[in-house]
Amino acid sequence: MALPSPQKNKGNKRPMLNMYWMYALIVLSLLGLYYFQDNQLVVEVDWTKFEQAALAGDISKIQVFSESGIAEGTLTKQGIKNQKIETNNGLLDTSDAKIKAVIPSAGKIQDKIDSWNEELQKEGKPEINVSYERGSDLIKILYYFGPIAIIILFMVFMSRRMSNPGGNGGIFSVGKSKAKVFDKSDGTHVTFKDVAGLAEAKVEIEEIVEFLKNPQRYTELGAKIPKGALLVGPPGTGKTLLAKAVAGEANVPFLSISGSDFVEMFVGVGAARVRDLFKQAKEKAPCIVFIDEIDAVGRARGKNPNMGSNDERENTLNQMLTEMDGFGSNNGVIILAATNRADMLDKALLRPGRFDRQIYVDLPELSDRIEIFNVHLRNLKVDSHLDVEQLARQTQGFSGAEIANVCNEAALIAARNNKSSVEISDFMAAIDRIVGGLEKRSRVITNEEKFSIATHEAGHATVTWMLEYGNPLVKVTIVPRGRALGAAWYAPEARQIIPTQALLDTMCGMLAGRAAEELFLGQIGTGASDDLEKCTKIAISMVMMYGMSDRLPNINYNDSTGQSYGFSKPYSEETAKIIDEEVNRIINEQYERAKSILREYAEQHHKLRDMLVVSEVIYHDDVQNVLGPRKWKSRTDEIMELNKQDEAKRQKQLGTSDKGSVESVKDNQDSNDNNKEDNDDVGVPPEFTGIDD
Repeated sequence: MALPSPQKNKGNKRPMLNMYWMYALIVLSLLGLYYFQDNQLVVEVDWTKFEQAALAGDISKIQVFSESGIAEGTLTKQGIKNQKIETNNGLLDTSDAKIKAVIPSAGKIQDKIDSWNEELQKEGKPEINVSYERGSDLIKILYYFGPIAIIILFMVFMSRRMSNPGGNGGIFSVGKSKAKVFDKSDGTHVTFKDVAGLAEAKVEIEEIVEFLKNPQRYTELGAKIPKGALLVGPPGTGKTLLAKAVAGEANVPFLSISGSDFVEMFVGVGAARVRDLFKQAKEKAPCIVFIDEIDAVGRARGKNPNMGSNDERENTLNQMLTEMDGFGSNNGVIILAATNRADMLDKALLRPGRFDRQIYVDLPELSDRIEIFNVHLRNLKVDSHLDVEQLARQTQGFSGAEIANVCNEAALIAARNNKSSVEISDFMAAIDRIVGGLEKRSRVITNEEKFSIATHEAGHATVTWMLEYGNPLVKVTIVPRGRALGAAWYAPEARQIIPTQALLDTMCGMLAGRAAEELFLGQIGTGASDDLEKCTKIAISMVMMYGMSDRLPNINYNDSTGQSYGFSKPYSEETAKIIDEEVNRIINEQYERAKSILREYAEQHHKLRDMLVVSEVIYHDDVQNVLGPRKWKSRTDEIMELNKQDEAKRQKQLGTSDKGSVESVKDNQDSNDNNKEDNDDVGVPPEFTGIDD
C-alpha cells in the first residue's frame, strides 16, 4: 500500500496547545465571574411589584427603554431594605441596585409616572426622575460580551503568529536568532581605512574577504576556503572594529550576533537559535557570520562541577560544533568570532575545520599608535605644532580604545579651559587622568601626612634611579589622584623576555617607599599596601612559575592549559614550606637592598623629599639634577632626549629661547598651572607606584 504524500497531510495538523491558552481560560473565567456578579445588581420583578415600589418612594430614577418595552428603576438605600432584594451572598447592600419590569402599555407609561409623582407629592416624598432610551439589548450584549470577544480574537491572532515560522512574534519567536543582518545597502559604514595599525591582522582579515569575492582564485588550485577565524587579544585592541570593517568592505551579507544572545532561561532556546542562525546564513550564502564574545557559549565543557551534562550552555555549544563541522555543508559561510579569553574556550571549537585560523590582535606598537592617533585626531581641532609621534611614544602599553579615550579626554579638558584648540598639555593631563584618576586637591592632608607621603615617593624615585633595570622615571607627585595619595610615574621598557635581575630590581624599587619610611621616619604606615601586593605576586611567580629559586630551580607549578588541580596541590607540604621560605627570602633581600641604597644616598633623598613638600610635583630633570645622570642608558632616556631636541628646534623656529630643563621647583610649579604637565618632561605613564588610601 502506498504511503500518503507529505503534501496531503499538511492540512491535517493538530491544533497547537500551550500555556497561553490556559492563561486565556483563566482570564475568561474571571471576566465571566465578574459579569455574573454584576448581573445580580439588576433584579427582574413583575409590574405590580414595580408599581408598589414606586408609590412607596423606594425608586429614585426610572429609565424607560421604549423599543424593548422595559423600565428600570434605581432603588434608594431605604428601598433596597424595603424590597428585601437578596443575592446568592445575602442581602444586597450596594447603592446602585435596580429592578426592572416589562411595561404593560408603552404609550401610557408617562401618564403612569405622573400619577405616581402626584401621590408622592401628597405624602411629601421626592419625585421620581424619568429618562427615555431608544437603545436595545444589543448595546448591553456588546458591553458584556465585547471584551470576551476581543480577547478570543487576540488569542487566535497570536496563535497564528506563533505557528508562522517566518514571523517575528515576540515571546513566541524565542527560538529565533537575534543576529543583525547587514547587506550592501545598509552596511556599517566602517572600512579598513578606519582601522589603524593591526597590519598583520588586517592582512588575514582582508584575505577572508577576498575568499568570498573571488573564490575561484583559490578553488582552482584545489584549496578549501577556511570555515572560521578567531580574533584573540586584550580588551580594546580593535577586534570588533575589524569585524565591522569586514562588514563594510565585503560585498556579501554580514550577520552579527553576541555570544550572550544564545543564552536564555528557557531550555533548548540556545540550540534553536544556533540552528536558526546557520539556516539564515545558508540561505544568504556566501556570507559572513560574526559572533562577538564567543566565550559566553564556547567555554570548555565539564570544567564547572555545578553544571551537569544537560547544561543549557553545553547544549548550545554542542549544536554550534555540529553546525560548524557536521554532516551538513556550509559552503560559502565563514564564521568570525572574537574573544579575549581564548584559554577558556573548548578545544573542540578551536580545532582545524571549525576555526581554522587564530588571529592575534595585540596591543599596538609605536607605528600602530601613531596611525591610531591620526585616526582619532581627524575630528579634533588640535594645535598645529602637535607632535603625534611624541604622543605615541608617551602612551606605551595603551590599547586602541584607551588612545581614543585619551583624545576625547584631551578635548574635554581643552574645552573646560576655554581653549581654541587642543594642546599637548591637554593630552598630558588626559593621560594622567586616565591612568591615575581624577585629582583630589580638596582632600584634607595634614602636614605630617604630607611629609610621610613625600618621604615614601622620594624613596621610590631614589632607589629606582640607581638600579640597572629600574624603569625610567617620568615624574613624582604627592597630589592625591584616584585612590592614591601619591605616585611615582615610570616609563617601563618594552621587553619580550625579562631577566631575573630585572624582576629583582623592580621589587627593590617597589619596596623602597616602605624602606624610606622605616629609615627616615622611624615607623611604617599603611600606604605601601599596593606596593607589597605587587611585590609579593612577583616573588611568587619567580618561585612557582619561572623556576628562578635556588632551592626549587626549573620547576613550574602553573597550569597554562586552564585545567585546575581541584582541591589538591601539585606539590607536597614540605615543598609548600620551601615556597614560603623562598618568597620571604627574595622579598627580604630586596628590602634590605633598598635600605642600603637609601642609606648611601640619604642626602639626595632628603632633597627630593623637600622639593616634593614644596612643589608637590617633580620631573625627570629635577631628579637628574639631584642624583646626577643615570649610569645605565635606557631606550626611553634616549627618546626623551630626542623629544627635548625636537622641542628646542621648534622653540627656535618660533623665535623663543630654549629654556632647557627646569631651573627651579617654583618655576616648574608656576608653569604647570592647574596641574598641566610640561611636555618637555612628561614621558610614558602606563605604570605607577603609589600611596593607597
